[in-house]
Amino acid sequence: MNDVLTTAEDGPVDHPRRAAGLHTPVLLERCLDLLAPALIGPGAPASPILIDCTLGTGGHAEAALERFGDLAVVGIDRDPEAIALASSRLARFGRRFRAVRTTYDHVDVLAREAAARAGRRDGLVDAILMDLGVSSLQLDDAERGFSYSQDAPLDMRMDPTRGVSAAELLATAPQEEITRILRAYGEERFAPRIARLVVARRGARPLTRTGQLVDIVREAIPAPARRTGGNPAKRTFQALRVAVNDELAILERALPAALASLRVGGRLVVESYQSLEDRIVKNVLRSGSTVSAPPGLPVVPDEARPRLVLLTRGAGRAPASEQEKNPRSASVRLRGAELIRPWKEHQ
Repeated sequence: MNDVLTTAEDGPVDHPRRAAGLHTPVLLERCLDLLAPALIGPGAPASPILIDCTLGTGGHAEAALERFGDLAVVGIDRDPEAIALASSRLARFGRRFRAVRTTYDHVDVLAREAAARAGRRDGLVDAILMDLGVSSLQLDDAERGFSYSQDAPLDMRMDPTRGVSAAELLATAPQEEITRILRAYGEERFAPRIARLVVARRGARPLTRTGQLVDIVREAIPAPARRTGGNPAKRTFQALRVAVNDELAILERALPAALASLRVGGRLVVESYQSLEDRIVKNVLRSGSTVSAPPGLPVVPDEARPRLVLLTRGAGRAPASEQEKNPRSASVRLRGAELIRPWKEHQ
């Protein structure tokens, strides 16, 4: 685990202007409403603990700390700039907030640490929040290379200090692997054509800029297919970002780790922004909320009973008024669950 930057306890990082002008998180009040019964309801401890698995610039964490007066929040993010901004923004909460630079599949380790700090011997926390995907901080900084709308270095790493960039991936991956990435993570039906052209172009000139990749995608996709569905490079950029940051594998590890870190009565809330993420979340929550015993048994064994109660009927969506103010909210899918039986037995 890469616990490089720690906490607001260590003093604020000097980013006050950047932190003050950040966007309001998607479905902020709805997320807090779903988490609230685990933090202030019957059975909630006097000093509840929330883990914000996708801290970003601290919008969700700030609102939770303001709304729930005795709450302690641990914020996780792999992006060092996000850690710095959130630590500055939330320094006023002192020891109630702690930021950890790592990937959120380490949520179980951090839950045990947070519980121990609070004198809780069970190693469990009360609520966990995940706001998945690329953050506004990353999208709005053209030099990070996440956006297909501006020419910039072709990077896409959420932690720019480590790992393989999108440019390095495209420079070394075989054509078949590029095709697989575009199909699996971007659901791009023209993946073979794009991959073939990437390999052809990189042989003549290194692909180091987002603008080069956008031009390749436009050339590879037939003109009729480019007329609908927005920017034709959207799926390719999503696929490369997911591959570069190993996002789906981390999510698949993080969800059971998060559920195993909750006390009975604790709640998990997840916001997804693309179908691959939402499918993983939906399947894990649905599996935990259904009887796993074969049908027809006269008595359902305890180990086969549901561990979860779902908090949303299907996936929640942002209202039209929010979508109008914040276009990013148009694609959100919100799901939540309450733990009613210990998850560890479910593994």
